[in-house]
Amino acid sequence: MSYQQIKWLILWIPTLTIGIWEYLRHTVLLPYLSMELGNLLSPFIVFAVTVTLLRKLFRKLETTQETLRREQSLKAALEEREQLARELHDGISQSLFLLSVKLDRLEQTDSKSEAQEQTRQIRSTVRHVYEDVRQSLAALKEAPVVTDLSWTQSVRTLAADIESVSGVRVLLDWRLSDALLSAREKVELLSIVREALLNVQKHAQATEATVRCEAHAEGRGFSCEVRDNGIGLREERRRASGCYGLRMMESRAEAMGWQLTIESGQGTAVRIESKGGARR
Repeated sequence: MSYQQIKWLILWIPTLTIGIWEYLRHTVLLPYLSMELGNLLSPFIVFAVTVTLLRKLFRKLETTQETLRREQSLKAALEEREQLARELHDGISQSLFLLSVKLDRLEQTDSKSEAQEQTRQIRSTVRHVYEDVRQSLAALKEAPVVTDLSWTQSVRTLAADIESVSGVRVLLDWRLSDALLSAREKVELLSIVREALLNVQKHAQATEATVRCEAHAEGRGFSCEVRDNGIGLREERRRASGCYGLRMMESRAEAMGWQLTIESGQGTAVRIESKGGARR
């Protein structure tokens, strides 16, 4: 039985019950049943039908809603995996092309110092490709498929994982309800927070990071910030061609209609702002 059919049955069963009862008591039971007694029995009959039939329908409706929620979560997770796969493919393609160009230059140079510089750059690019592949594979493993854990618990698990791997203390100030966002928005926001924390782990040389998220007044959007006490993000690094992590965060935010800003000074702050309601 479909979701729509269950809803229509819930709406129509009480109406049909009282209609059938009124028809029977006026056409068949009127000689045996007074009007007063018939009026008194009407609510009890509707209540009895509600207890026996509608309770079952409500249980089916709840089961159907839970199934739909899980399917939405699965769809969002599969979209997340597909996007990660595209980003991994594009990142590796760009890096391999860059390696090819540098190898061509290395073959053509006659200067020992230039050759050493090209070799150093090639090693740096190889390390960068390795880190990108490792990070993307980890994200694929950790991408939230269908889980019985709450979204907030997923955030806590992410913070604990970052702490255990990097030693960076992660403080959570999470006041964003699970019910505020759609399944896709939860996946995208968690991915941005994960990427920001991974950047803290890899580049910030920080000892502490704070993740603070809260809903705006009357549930009109939200704000989320990941701030660290590290060395900050240099402008030349932010504009570098190999900064795929920053591009990934920006593209995710843009796809959801969020505003993403990155401020650097005494540490780095990544902020995500949503002004409207959830995108379903």
